[in-house]
Amino acid sequence: MTTTEQKLSAAPAQASRRDAVAGKSIAEGKSFFRKRFWRGVVSAIVGGAFWGFSGTCAQYLYQNYEIDPLFITWVRMLGSGMLFLLLLALTQRDRLRGIAADKATIGKLTLFGIAGLFLCQFTYTTSVNATNAGTATVLQSLNTVFIVAITCVALRRAPRVMELGGLALAFVATWLIATQGNPTALMIPPAGLAWGLINALSCTFYIMYPKRLFARWGSLPVTGVGMFIGGVAAVIVWALGGLWGAPPVVPALGFDGVLVLAGIVLVGTLAAFGLYLHGVSVVGSVKGGLLGTTEPASAMIFAALWLGTMFTWADWLGLVLMVAMIFLVTLSGSSEGSESEERAV
Repeated sequence: MTTTEQKLSAAPAQASRRDAVAGKSIAEGKSFFRKRFWRGVVSAIVGGAFWGFSGTCAQYLYQNYEIDPLFITWVRMLGSGMLFLLLLALTQRDRLRGIAADKATIGKLTLFGIAGLFLCQFTYTTSVNATNAGTATVLQSLNTVFIVAITCVALRRAPRVMELGGLALAFVATWLIATQGNPTALMIPPAGLAWGLINALSCTFYIMYPKRLFARWGSLPVTGVGMFIGGVAAVIVWALGGLWGAPPVVPALGFDGVLVLAGIVLVGTLAAFGLYLHGVSVVGSVKGGLLGTTEPASAMIFAALWLGTMFTWADWLGLVLMVAMIFLVTLSGSSEGSESEERAV
């Protein structure tokens, strides 16, 4: 057999091996994306649950101490922000230096930290003070409605079936909790409802705004620097007398109060935001917003078991409907097309 004939006979085998290698690479790529997606799902769910825990901690402080929501806000944000920066200095020093040297990025992170993280945390703790941890966190979950609406408008498309199902559940759940099933009455304080809606809007901003920042710098550096900037802003607002001109007061906390406040900083802020925003950076803002509905579930469970907060059938049914959204979004899968679509928003 000539050399040419040998090459011709070997060509099909080589092509077959190339196809096999290509097929294996595609399969490995799909497996990688699936694993990455589910890690993002778990991160978002656990982060949301930790938020719910922080809401119950805040309710405990309101019930046992004279404490200002703004004081809780700046302590949790500045404390966790400093811990974030310490972690970044130890693990991602180059990225931290890069962010510090980029004026445009610092400007965007300032907006993210103040209009997003600070406003979200302040309105949430104020909503908890006006209602309770469970009600405040269910109202916060309305950010899902705003995220889906903004995404659909930006992409000029109609909501998908899963998204419509999630929106319907969110509306019904909110209606049940606000009216207790009586359409002619509002069963929660109007101030609590208003703060809850403002909180949902601010959450929408901090979930959707930093997408490009996440893509460039990563979720941990963006969250950490934004949290520190927001914490500094919160301290300044508190020191100037807050939004109503009241003199800043440091509450006299007992050992239990200090311990609960530390839990808010470490678990309810540092771990919660780090995990949740990492999850959002992986699964996208729409799915991340829906998965964050573990927050009202954990808040209501902690409030009932720890603080003895009484919830009605309407509260629990509203909770069940909110949590049902988690199954809708996870069943929708993790298609690369949907991730690319969300990055375009």
